[in-house]
Amino acid sequence: MSCAVSGGADSLALLALTIAADLQVTAIHVDHGIRSGSANEARIVEHAASAVGADFNALTVQVSPGPNLEARARDARYRVLPNDVLTGHTADDQAETVILNILRGAGIDGLAGMRPSGGPSGQVRHPILGIRRFETEAVCALLGWEPVRDPSNEDQSLLRNRVRHQILPLLNEASHRDLVPIFSRQASLMADDSDVLDALAKEIDPTDAKALASAPVALARRAIRLWLSTTHPPDAASVERVLAVARGEVTACELPGGLRISRTNQRIFITPAPAQG
Repeated sequence: MSCAVSGGADSLALLALTIAADLQVTAIHVDHGIRSGSANEARIVEHAASAVGADFNALTVQVSPGPNLEARARDARYRVLPNDVLTGHTADDQAETVILNILRGAGIDGLAGMRPSGGPSGQVRHPILGIRRFETEAVCALLGWEPVRDPSNEDQSLLRNRVRHQILPLLNEASHRDLVPIFSRQASLMADDSDVLDALAKEIDPTDAKALASAPVALARRAIRLWLSTTHPPDAASVERVLAVARGEVTACELPGGLRISRTNQRIFITPAPAQG
């Protein structure tokens, strides 16, 4: 079993807790080379792994400067980590994710946030989603570890950091309560609802135009998303275009990524879009 360990409090606590659960663990540190001192962070993780009897593996990825640096660094990290890697996301991360997805106009799947098991694919597991950030810091303090402080977490030009440092505290103040447990509980409820809808949607053949057109629209949309999803689900506009084909409002449409959806004899086909020019 492997844990992604950056050297921050959350991932160090995850490492310690997995060892405490008598699991065979490899701590994997991924160095993006984005900031100076990253090699020292790897040594901190190696020392922590040695202290608790875990194996250690250091990986390096290259991320070029430019826009969306954080997102590209995250994608590069997950490309080299095992599919079933454990990550140290906490209940606080879950609350922030739900708020971010609300701001982005996400549907029920987005409001479900992160899944403890990583969802139906089984990829990337988040076993400490029920733990608070202050609790992971307490674990590190108990072990005498000084976690790495990532300065990018203070950069409030990044939306997640604004949610963490401004929006969530303001919501807490306005509601006179700690909302992290509320958002976490809501995410869990939404995840259960999402699983039921997925099971129902899988009974619909997305290549059967008549079945799609006659199904409840929420299930039809979900069947289309499941059909078209590869690494990322299609956007809402793409789903509506496919629905229009199923209903006979148009005979074909094109989708991002060079795909064409067409209908012939009540069957829906997905093919490469014709080359332009």
